[in-house]
Amino acid sequence: MKQMKLATWAFWIGAILSILIGIGQASQAAFATNKWIPVILVLLGLAVGLISISVKETVAFLVATVALLAFGTGGLLTLDTLIPKLGTLLASSVQAFTFFVGAAAVIVALKEAWLLASRR
Repeated sequence: MKQMKLATWAFWIGAILSILIGIGQASQAAFATNKWIPVILVLLGLAVGLISISVKETVAFLVATVALLAFGTGGLLTLDTLIPKLGTLLASSVQAFTFFVGAAAVIVALKEAWLLASRR
């Protein structure tokens, strides 16, 4: 139970930090370029991947991750022509979130591969 609570906190911290990075990069704030931010996001993602995603959730989580990574920032910067800085905010947030979710996906995929290999 405590592990799920920790994973829930890790997820929300990662999501909020990703949005803050997007806001920071859109406003050209100095904190948004801190070299430790991706490291923190990856560590939070590893925590979520290790303790949060159950075997039943594995396929859905990995499919969602592939969709997110395939989308990338998918032309979000063009939104800057409509509303200044909106595309930058969204693209930066998505990019930061992919650090977080990508790390969790690696762990989930490795756990699933281990389970598949151990069944034989």
